[in-house]
Amino acid sequence: MQVKIFSLDELCTLTDFPKRTVRYYIQLGLVDRPIGETRSAHYLDAHLEQLLRIKKLTDAGVSLERVREVLSGEVSPVSERQRRPGSVDVKSHLFISPGIELQISPEQAGMTPEQVRALIKAVMVAAQKVLEGKGESQ
Repeated sequence: MQVKIFSLDELCTLTDFPKRTVRYYIQLGLVDRPIGETRSAHYLDAHLEQLLRIKKLTDAGVSLERVREVLSGEVSPVSERQRRPGSVDVKSHLFISPGIELQISPEQAGMTPEQVRALIKAVMVAAQKVLEGKGESQ
């Protein structure tokens, strides 16, 4: 599986946050630190998902203190919005084999990054078994 890597500029473009805000959220511990240091620092899908979740909550008027609680596993005070034409929804796509892909929206599924990784591993194992003809007979 190929991991998408983002620069700080790309992350800011995707989230509509200024660099200063992203750095502030990292300093507060709301967003994980980047991989690497200085100009070689980069970000992953998990960073993007954290920032989009923070954006959703802060746009709804949730305080940063409450955002921290929600990111730590408490129930979100903001319900999911209905999708509208033109809205942006970030999803992870797992390429399993030609013609087979899995689309995951961790936030909608209420999954942590660890749960997403566990799901991906389980799907890859199951797919390999089926493709090799070792899957369960019906």
